[in-house]
Amino acid sequence: EALSSKQRWYLERYLELSEELRCAYQLKESFHSWFKKAKEIGLTQMNEVKKGLNVFYDQVTESGINEFIQVIQTFKNWQIEILNSFAFGYTNGFIEGLNNQTKVIKRNAFGFKRYDRLRLRILLHHQYKSTGYQLG
Repeated sequence: EALSSKQRWYLERYLELSEELRCAYQLKESFHSWFKKAKEIGLTQMNEVKKGLNVFYDQVTESGINEFIQVIQTFKNWQIEILNSFAFGYTNGFIEGLNNQTKVIKRNAFGFKRYDRLRLRILLHHQYKSTGYQLG
């Protein structure tokens, strides 16, 4: 959407080199359009969201690109959860953020010889995070 004219030129150049790449790009754009619309109407028009997802599945199947076909199989396995994320507006993003911060602390915890001190460091970080207090 926000490509400069030079970036758009390069995009078109590379898409002309491979029909499979062009098809993959079109599938990506199709998914992006569905996702954007699903975020807008998901709370009120869940049947439309589901129909749009099924249209995307059909487009992928018609493309014959194995990597995309594997992805839609994963989508189908998690379809209820995916659709619920649009219907209820809940995500696990906050928890994933906490997990990521915990992993960073763990990676940087070379000096901790005792597990209980690492655990306390993690607990303190998450407790004081919202206050802006930085542990030294």
